[in-house]
Amino acid sequence: MKECLLYKKLDREIVQCQTCAHQCVILPRHRGICGVRENQSGRLYLLVYGKAISENVDPIEKKPLFHFLPGTQSLSIATAGCNFRCANCQNADISQASKEGLEATNRSFQRTATLMKFGKAAQENFFENKTIPGQDLPPEKVVHDAKNSGCPSISYTYTEPTIFLEYALDCMKLAKKNGLKNVWVSNGYQTPQTIKLIAPYLDAINIDLKSYRDDSYLKNCGAHLQPVLDSLILMKKSRIWVEVTTLIIPEFNDSEKELQDIANFIFKKLGKETPWHISKFYPAYRLPGTPETPIETIHKACKIGKSADLKYVYAGNIPGDEYENTYCPKCHKLCIERLGYEMQRFDKQGKCPKCETDLNIIE
Repeated sequence: MKECLLYKKLDREIVQCQTCAHQCVILPRHRGICGVRENQSGRLYLLVYGKAISENVDPIEKKPLFHFLPGTQSLSIATAGCNFRCANCQNADISQASKEGLEATNRSFQRTATLMKFGKAAQENFFENKTIPGQDLPPEKVVHDAKNSGCPSISYTYTEPTIFLEYALDCMKLAKKNGLKNVWVSNGYQTPQTIKLIAPYLDAINIDLKSYRDDSYLKNCGAHLQPVLDSLILMKKSRIWVEVTTLIIPEFNDSEKELQDIANFIFKKLGKETPWHISKFYPAYRLPGTPETPIETIHKACKIGKSADLKYVYAGNIPGDEYENTYCPKCHKLCIERLGYEMQRFDKQGKCPKCETDLNIIE
């Protein structure tokens, strides 16, 4: 547990969190929407500091990041909790574990391998006290594990890193001192104050732009669109490498108009060198009856991105698809070929082997 960095004290021991764009007003002995920030006698505390619910070594392409340290591995960590409640969340057993009570946390114990180390006695104590699941993983151990695994970067992912800001920030500072890069995989629902804190230490980020309609964000995520757009723009202005992901869900965000709006936003506000990952949806969590995205829809979205003059448009969750590859934006030469998380590079130190056009790759 650690006192939060960004909050305002109000009257009668009420506080307002200023970490994410919800800016929750929190009564004493209550928590914010994320479920991991608690008002204790007029002071706001992060309950999951140094308390990881997952730690794995992943390909950087899994984030997905295709133009940042391609072909490398990244130590990936997360705590329980999230400031969204997306109906399609594939990590709901950990992202919602701080909010949904024993049913969700029980699923976490059953499905999250890292929690199995607790043992029966600790699990029984957990259920009795209704604490948030996780295991001790201090920043020093995170950096040690990254270096010991040969990973050049640490990714803060799986849930939403904004909600464990203080923990992530301490890891990031220590990582920088040890020559490691920092990566966030995020929903983009930060305040400008949070971005200002992390910008000196954050090297790359993939932000989910889930829709281009505010009512869709409210319905599916319990949040608003504009803060996500603002975060994307500010991240880019802060010289952080930005890639964008949009999961296409049938009858939710698959209209040609909405896809065109997203492509135009990326081109005009983020720059045409910003990669756009367009991912195929598979039924999950609270949308078990929603059909998976037709490949034709993914290809339509990719073509829309290309027609908007975006340099790099990728199809996700379709291993072997031609839109997984990186082609030269000028002569269309195949430069990086991908099959899932496997890849083969034909580029010449980040340039097209044929015409030497820069491919906007950060090594």
